[in-house]
Amino acid sequence: MRGFKMLLQKEFLQIRRNSFLPKLIIAFPILVMLLMPLIMTMDVRNVNVAVVDLDHSTASRRIASHIEASEYLTLSLATDEYAEALEALEQGDVDVIVQIPDDYERDMVVATPERISITANAVNATKGGIGMQYVVHSIAHTLKELRGEKSPATLSEMVTVENRYNPTLNYRHYMIPALMIILFILICGFLPALSIVGEKESGTIEQINVSPVSRLTFTLAKLVPYWIIGLFVVTIAMLVAYLVYGLAPTGSVWTIYLGALLFILTISGFSLTIANFSETMQQTMFVMFFFIMIFMLMSGLLTPIDSMPLWAQRFTMILPPRYYIEILRSVYLKGTTLTELWVNFAALGGFAILFNTLAALTYKKRS
Repeated sequence: MRGFKMLLQKEFLQIRRNSFLPKLIIAFPILVMLLMPLIMTMDVRNVNVAVVDLDHSTASRRIASHIEASEYLTLSLATDEYAEALEALEQGDVDVIVQIPDDYERDMVVATPERISITANAVNATKGGIGMQYVVHSIAHTLKELRGEKSPATLSEMVTVENRYNPTLNYRHYMIPALMIILFILICGFLPALSIVGEKESGTIEQINVSPVSRLTFTLAKLVPYWIIGLFVVTIAMLVAYLVYGLAPTGSVWTIYLGALLFILTISGFSLTIANFSETMQQTMFVMFFFIMIFMLMSGLLTPIDSMPLWAQRFTMILPPRYYIEILRSVYLKGTTLTELWVNFAALGGFAILFNTLAALTYKKRS
């Protein structure tokens, strides 16, 4: 026990004496939680629209006016030359082109008019597709006004829409829990691995190798400081989410902390296992980066697991972040209890035992 305390004291002294690391531990989660929810969003706004008006009528001007007044659309170009609008689309200045054919207003009265043509830039499929839907909705609303159609009951009167758990459909509420997990992966994943490999490169680990300290004691002394740092990081992240974005957990905060502790144990043990097989910081960073990319892309952090192929959905069952992201989003948005999430907690507990055991066993103590 005395040897463990001395090693633990050494780890905290190393962190404190590092001029950069304490600043990183405090500033990094604050900056990520402040800036990333503003940047990482799937909400589509400011769709640039070019209107090619070949009709020059009241109807065509009304269509352009409604597009310009839309909250989500921006009328970037009004012209009667389709080639000019297409050039703007190719240069990326325009996302959607609306072409109103000649004599459109006249044909609305006396015949079936030629269809309005809509062309979308599909390089960004999300913005192009959703932007085109916005444009179609705006045009449909304008045409309904022009034709003076009156139905006995409007659609809003016939249908009731309720968005459970995220009433405003705010994408930030979906992303903020994912950002917390990314913080754990980067801080509690990279730092323990770099710490032990740094001692290998500097040669100080040889002093541990010839000491009577056991492998388990050495591993615990390396991990405990980062467990504490991880809990500190989740506290900062939750405070920033509440103070800046008004997002507070619907469920128990202690459920979040318990899940965080298990996930921190898992990711730090995993990183230390990789460090035990690495000889240089560069090697460790490349291997960790490889696994972190898999964690971020295939654990449901950025894209829903249900959208993946069946083989990929099954593969995600061996990825620890999958279970904690479900815990965080369920507790934050739905108020789910620990009892309902016991499978996820059990999975994280199993991963924590597995990776920390591997970290202790793979540390080769040479005397």
